[in-house]
Amino acid sequence: MTQAKREQGTMAVSLYDRLGGYDAIAIFAATLIDRARADDVLGRFWKHAGEDRQARDQQMLVNYLVRETGGQMYYTGRDMALAHAGMGITEDDWARFIEIVTDVAGELGVGAAEGGEVMAFLDNLKDDIVTA
Repeated sequence: MTQAKREQGTMAVSLYDRLGGYDAIAIFAATLIDRARADDVLGRFWKHAGEDRQARDQQMLVNYLVRETGGQMYYTGRDMALAHAGMGITEDDWARFIEIVTDVAGELGVGAAEGGEVMAFLDNLKDDIVTA
């Protein structure tokens, strides 16, 4: 098990497994991206993106989240700073994104502990993504 550790005599379960594995993460990513694309604030980032780019972006997000939560996935994308460079993502954009993440996680039944871990993970990415 990736990122496994001993905890009170038993193996700790990875965040990946606690979130429901690949299928749950794929549903989360698809729902998140669909909402962000349709959003009045964030939709501009996909305004001129073709279907192929949108599908690739979504799969890269799935791959990244699976890897970062402890699943067995090889991520071939760029790091977050390079992937978001030049996009002009603002604090307001970030705040709206976090609102959508929170809403989607709640709707999908993500537990409080897991949600907290996801939010801490996202908070660590913010400086690489928010550049304007």
